[in-house]
Amino acid sequence: MRSPIPGLGRVMVFLASALASAPLAVPESWGEEGGVQYGRVGTDVTLSCTSTHAGSPVQWRRVGAVALPEGSAVHQGALVLPQAGLATAGTYSCHGEDLPGVPFVSCRASDYENFSCSWTSSVETFLPTRYITTYRKKSLTGEEKRRNKNGHVGPCLQDPSRPGTCTVHGSEFWSSYRLNITEVNPLGSSFRLLDVTMQAIIKPDPPEGLVVEPIPLAPRRLHVSWKYPSSWPKEPHFQLRFRLQYRPVIHRSWSVVETVNLSEVITDAFTGLEHVVQVSAKDFLDAGNWSEWSAEARATPVRDLATATSEKTTTDANLESMAEEPSQASNPEPINRSDPLEKMAILVSLGIFAFFVLAAVLIITVLIWLRVRKHSKDETKPHNFLVAATHLKALPS
Repeated sequence: MRSPIPGLGRVMVFLASALASAPLAVPESWGEEGGVQYGRVGTDVTLSCTSTHAGSPVQWRRVGAVALPEGSAVHQGALVLPQAGLATAGTYSCHGEDLPGVPFVSCRASDYENFSCSWTSSVETFLPTRYITTYRKKSLTGEEKRRNKNGHVGPCLQDPSRPGTCTVHGSEFWSSYRLNITEVNPLGSSFRLLDVTMQAIIKPDPPEGLVVEPIPLAPRRLHVSWKYPSSWPKEPHFQLRFRLQYRPVIHRSWSVVETVNLSEVITDAFTGLEHVVQVSAKDFLDAGNWSEWSAEARATPVRDLATATSEKTTTDANLESMAEEPSQASNPEPINRSDPLEKMAILVSLGIFAFFVLAAVLIITVLIWLRVRKHSKDETKPHNFLVAATHLKALPS
């Protein structure tokens, strides 16, 4: 007959001289099967392992003994007891790969009032399997010890909609617990004991409601806000702190800022580039682990107002100058853009120019006068010659 003790099958061996044996306990969920075999003293007794798959390796054990009887052998999955005697009577079990393996278990607390554990089987048996999940509080107060000498034991509640998990409700943040996750199938059972401390396994859910917005007139700033995860109770003595990471979408490296507030202003964002932002949470007193990162939120800082204004002014000026070029000649009023130094330089230049003009006029005037005088002298010379000649003719001969 099968037993909850790990094994593929169990066989009670009675020899003819044996009087009686206590029956084996059978789990109600698996039903009863015949597991008693009789043999005659001095003959060979062969025990078959009827629950094994053909060709699968089998191990035989004798309950209450370290080794099998001397001379016994396994042949094609069956145990042969040669020349069985009274000392050979007992309970034998056969074991194979269909036994449940010890499950892998991990636990996590998303708040300070409850924690959940999840598990996976270490061996795929392809057999109907169920799990028994219980817990026991390890650190007990005096009152708890008086009420229950065995300690506070209770079920880790399984949720049919979430297979492979169970939850302990109403746990205490400063207490330690021992979890027992037992995997059971028709061929036996295996269990895992796991000690957990709430401070070590606490891991909040990610923050919710992440919003990122540009700040008007602030080209390098973004305003980020978020909310506590809905699974975290709002209590003044159990607060969270937060970690904010952000980067431009075209960059790979993150900048990280920590805060205890529910909002933060990024002051070193890149103007005009889209940024991606995420936030995570952890217990305020640094217990446990950081939560997973929240879903991404994105925003782009406003463009630099001075640059935008300068570009707009330059563009407008160019357009205005192009529009005004045809009408500049008809403007009756000259534009006076000269400064005092320019005026002084102009006056000096005009003075020098006037001096040279006057000098030239004076020189020309002197030259003309000298020429006129010379010409006058030339005209008077023949008249004097005739006077002299006439005078000579009048002399006596």
